[in-house]
Amino acid sequence: MGSYGMLARRALLTDTPVMVQIQELIRGVKDCVSLAQGVVYWQPPKQALEKVQELVWEPSVSRYGADEGLPELREALTKKLRHENKLHKSSVMVTAGANQAFVNIVLTLCDAGDSVVMFAPYYFNSYMSFQMTGVTNILVGPGDPNTLHPDADWLEKTLRHTKPTPKLVTVVNPGNPSGTYIPEPLLQISNIFPDEQIAFPSEVEGLAAQLLKVQDNIPICASIISQRLALHSLEMGPGWVTNQVQNLVKNRELLLDALSPLGADAVKGGEGAIYLWAKLPDEYPDDFEVVRWLARKHGVVLIPGCSSGCPGYVRISFGGLVEDQCRIASERLKRGLQQLVNEGMVP
Repeated sequence: MGSYGMLARRALLTDTPVMVQIQELIRGVKDCVSLAQGVVYWQPPKQALEKVQELVWEPSVSRYGADEGLPELREALTKKLRHENKLHKSSVMVTAGANQAFVNIVLTLCDAGDSVVMFAPYYFNSYMSFQMTGVTNILVGPGDPNTLHPDADWLEKTLRHTKPTPKLVTVVNPGNPSGTYIPEPLLQISNIFPDEQIAFPSEVEGLAAQLLKVQDNIPICASIISQRLALHSLEMGPGWVTNQVQNLVKNRELLLDALSPLGADAVKGGEGAIYLWAKLPDEYPDDFEVVRWLARKHGVVLIPGCSSGCPGYVRISFGGLVEDQCRIASERLKRGLQQLVNEGMVP
């Protein structure tokens, strides 16, 4: 029996993380600039970092805390959700990032063999979370070709006619990888809610207790020093975030220009999150091959759309680079796309 015979099918049948493949690609190319990772270039607020520096000698930061998170942080997050997000019936559990929050929800709600609903382009890690859980029927719905918003009519028909009824509908808002923002009326009509609240509905009986079981067996609790940093960052208020995001406007403009060789109608998103979503010319359905070529020939890296259920597209992140670096990446990307459109993928 080969070594694969020892491994769980749920692991073998789970996609290889696209970011792992991209990191390998970057390591293999000299002087490569990344527009792939979904991060912003700035650190947490300086004042918050300074306060955390003072805490490193406290014994509590090296110990476990409450599984669900520091009480003071949960209180601050609940207040934030009420005032900024208008979520008045939500409880909070602090996790080690949004991906872990989603895994907690999937493990709590879904059994092997269940049906779930997603919309293309979907967030690749969410898809992998379902695969790892043994969800065998992932129903992928269409998005509006102009707005990339979920098709509410398709969702209604699917929920009505699929038996047994799907356990879960997942929507990332603001969109990843699309970069779009789904307006509240559509969410209300569709009766779907954002999955990236790091919050959960408090009125669902028993949900908190079951989530706690999953939390205790994955991280036990999120890093205490990270939680304290989060608390001090929240004290800065939403104005700090607004000011930081304004610094990304120029990056978005630079990359919109870089993508112009594809045509104006080919580029969507960017209004809700740090991503642009672009369609490659029809003669290049193998988007991963285009991504490899752009990296090796032009020194710039994107995310292939096939990882989000949409071959022939690419995701571009405009958040991870300061303006000068983003300008360099944009110039490389524009040269590459001009060559792709006019000459093809020349060696």
